[in-house]
Amino acid sequence: MDTQRSAPVGRPRGFDADEALENAMRVFWQNGYEGASLPDLTEAMGISRTSMYAAFGNKEELFRKALARYADGPASYGADSVAERTARGVAAVFLRGAVRSSTLPGYPTGCLSLRASVIGGEGGQTIRDLLAEWRDETSTLLSERFRRAVDEGDLAAGTSPDLLARYLMTIGNGVAIQAAGGAERADLERIVDAVLQSWPPDLSRPDEP
Repeated sequence: MDTQRSAPVGRPRGFDADEALENAMRVFWQNGYEGASLPDLTEAMGISRTSMYAAFGNKEELFRKALARYADGPASYGADSVAERTARGVAAVFLRGAVRSSTLPGYPTGCLSLRASVIGGEGGQTIRDLLAEWRDETSTLLSERFRRAVDEGDLAAGTSPDLLARYLMTIGNGVAIQAAGGAERADLERIVDAVLQSWPPDLSRPDEP
């Protein structure tokens, strides 16, 4: 006898959860965490506040899901870049991805993470910590990949993998800030070309004290 019980059949949600989350991500991307009000979110998602809570949880939980969607979609270039065969390839995929993500047609310009980090007061500390942790994870991925490149001889023995990772992250953040300020994709791509022409930068490990 089959002892497994099937899930109870309830009322259909009546909305596309994937589309609703996509729209919530865009609201957070455009307005930041603090600036994205619940009326803004529910209107964009096409659902009531009750339905939002039932399907996605409170605003913080919804933001976590939206950030995960962003990381797997527009911002996936960070994880994609470390699969490249060379350190220069990593830098190219990462920086060109930052340009593309920051200037996607039909999406807000800039970076969701940077916009959402602008939160005042202690109430926003959880979100700031979440976003800092997410950025640190990307930096760690890059650092580990560059450490391998040093071990394999693809980068000079004196190169600091951690500093090189922060270098790329800083340029990527600068690209996003410029895009949010109205910079055109073509101009940002020229900046990336200039960075890659001088690759690798002279970022040696600092001397031991």
